[in-house]
Amino acid sequence: MDSLALVILNYNGQSFLAKFLPAVLAHADGHPVYVADSASTDGSVAFLRAHFPTVRVIELARNEGYAGGYNRALDYIRANEAPFDYYALINSDIDVTPGWLSPILSVMASSPTVAACQPKIRSYQQRDLFEHAGAAGGFVDWLGYVFCRGRVFATFEADQGQYDDNRPVFWATGACLFVRASVFHQTGGFDASFFAHMEEIDWCWRVQRLGYEIWTCGQSVVYHVGGGTLPKSNPHKTYLNYRNSLFMLYKNWPADGRLWLRIFLRLVLDGLSSLLFVKVGQWRDVWAIIRAHFAFYAHLPQLNQQRRALRQQQTHAVGLFPRSIVWSYFGQGKKTYREIVDNGK
Repeated sequence: MDSLALVILNYNGQSFLAKFLPAVLAHADGHPVYVADSASTDGSVAFLRAHFPTVRVIELARNEGYAGGYNRALDYIRANEAPFDYYALINSDIDVTPGWLSPILSVMASSPTVAACQPKIRSYQQRDLFEHAGAAGGFVDWLGYVFCRGRVFATFEADQGQYDDNRPVFWATGACLFVRASVFHQTGGFDASFFAHMEEIDWCWRVQRLGYEIWTCGQSVVYHVGGGTLPKSNPHKTYLNYRNSLFMLYKNWPADGRLWLRIFLRLVLDGLSSLLFVKVGQWRDVWAIIRAHFAFYAHLPQLNQQRRALRQQQTHAVGLFPRSIVWSYFGQGKKTYREIVDNGK
């Protein structure tokens, strides 16, 4: 059994494949590399077959986003290829580095309870800074807002070795996500209704409820362009982030009678956050937030079914950050993970 399959999901990313796939192949340490193409229209498949004959190409019938695309790709690999212990899900705009695999595989192999792990994610453009998508491992506060070691909202820390440890976190980024194959398939993979954004955080929450752990590995580093498929200012990205955050919170919050209080507070805070878009005249993003909330309410029947199914599973306590990251950042002026969580230690 080969222990690892490296899997890149691609949609109209030929330019990224040309730029970053050579490094993935050079530093794959002999593990097979797959590219799952989501019905691209930019000639990606022909380009791969012509220029990278060792890459194993999976042609998907349509674009189902990150969640549905990876579900289908990994199901295909399980059904048609040799079994793997782990999958590495790598964005097409990730620049890997020499020796990046072995530290993460060591973490994954350290215990069967480790379901996922990520490397440190730095910015490709500003290489000393952590990048938005995951940084050095992520957390979720009591209202479902996410933040990372190395990145809180719009504050990006320089990587000075402060997060070089290996440790459990709440979520690992989908930009470069190592998952234990058995756990991924056991849980049915990502929630395909998310399409893209937050699906990996939802999955990390669900697997922790089953008693597994999520880790970050400080001895491995990659660089991420970010916004390769949807630019950071894209209103559809705003819509998906706000909608999927509510999906995740509603599905996974424990039955303590306070769920709707949190939903109400989210309505208020999300409304206030729209003022930031108003300030810079991004009215389409304001409308995206409004649509996200209406979409959440429209999906309540489906979400209720998922919530009931999850409550019937064996449930372990999950460590949400017990305070408001919004209040810490905007109200108290605490801008970094250490200031917020460790009181500057």
